[in-house]
Amino acid sequence: MPSPRSPRRDRAEDRRRQLSAAAAFLFADRGYPHVAVSDIAARAGVSTPTVYRYFADKQALLFAATQSGVDTFESHTREALRREEQRDHPDSAQAVVTAATALSATDPGATSLWRWSGQHLSDEQNREVVRRTRSVLRRWAAAIAESRPDLSERESMYLAGAVLSVAGSVIGRLSRTDRQLAESTVEQLVWRLFTLRPALAPPLPEPMATPAAGDGRRDEILDAAAQLFADRGYPGTGMDDIGAAVGITGPSVYKHFPSKDAILVAIGRRSALRLEAGAMAAALVTSDPAELLDLLVDSYVRAITASPDLLVALTSGYALAEQPQAADLLASQRQYVARWIELLKAARPELPPPVATLTVHAALAVVNDAVRMPRSTPRPEFASRMAYLVKGLLHE
Repeated sequence: MPSPRSPRRDRAEDRRRQLSAAAAFLFADRGYPHVAVSDIAARAGVSTPTVYRYFADKQALLFAATQSGVDTFESHTREALRREEQRDHPDSAQAVVTAATALSATDPGATSLWRWSGQHLSDEQNREVVRRTRSVLRRWAAAIAESRPDLSERESMYLAGAVLSVAGSVIGRLSRTDRQLAESTVEQLVWRLFTLRPALAPPLPEPMATPAAGDGRRDEILDAAAQLFADRGYPGTGMDDIGAAVGITGPSVYKHFPSKDAILVAIGRRSALRLEAGAMAAALVTSDPAELLDLLVDSYVRAITASPDLLVALTSGYALAEQPQAADLLASQRQYVARWIELLKAARPELPPPVATLTVHAALAVVNDAVRMPRSTPRPEFASRMAYLVKGLLHE
């Protein structure tokens, strides 16, 4: 018989959970680099020394908050599978839908951190988060495969990952009064994913437009910096690292860019120009909203899988929060997403505008999350399968 827990231990665990929840909210709201331990203390209503009584530093708080998100992922899955097993006619696919819907209604702070926090965690912590996340995803994949025996194991994992992205994309996008609409949208999108067969994804067509070549050394620096930012994270990369990657000294990089922030801005602008070039080329081919949306999907997937630029722009933009250039880049990203939403509403006028918005964000999250996840060897079919899944969510 286990020994009773002491009130002191319970209070300590409650305090740790309180601080972890406060940290999760702030990290998700402002971005990890822009949150101080004193901010977390104020959010939790305690003194800064109290925080350090329970956590060694801010990074330890991030790991705890991320682990809490994975805890939520695991608990929703266990409960959904348990409830389904108790039914007279269990439906394994329904268990995944139930878990995904419950996850979508969870506090955004804890459940979304695992999707972008990797660059701020240690290698060991990252391995732990990925191990636990993949373990639950395998349970989802097995449940999907039980209702879809025609799928290969890899296809089931593609669908499980896509389901998780759909659930996470909806979190926080609607007010609590619209929660029912968000949950019903998640259900519809997940069931739509269950009708897809990733192995049937056609190859991506050749690009319609190729951006003009850059000016040599400057683009070499941007290429190297984007890869380093993607691999190590923006905070973990210095000008000396960038210079070494292109065979010059760190100070020599300043001849081309005045700061690391300026490099990040240039990467963001370059990725935006590539997306705009793809959109302009697509508009020359067709004016049909559905066809045009498909062409934008192809160009987007090609951009985010062929170069780290776009992923870096999406995940490291927080570093520019205090700079005027950040507003321009953010506006460009929002305009691009708004174009997708307008095309979807034109292609499917029966969709309520909030559902069209949620659908586009869910579709983009599928590929954005998949690109972020660590992979030992990129597979040649990855891009085409991503485009296939995105289109499968956007169309009826």
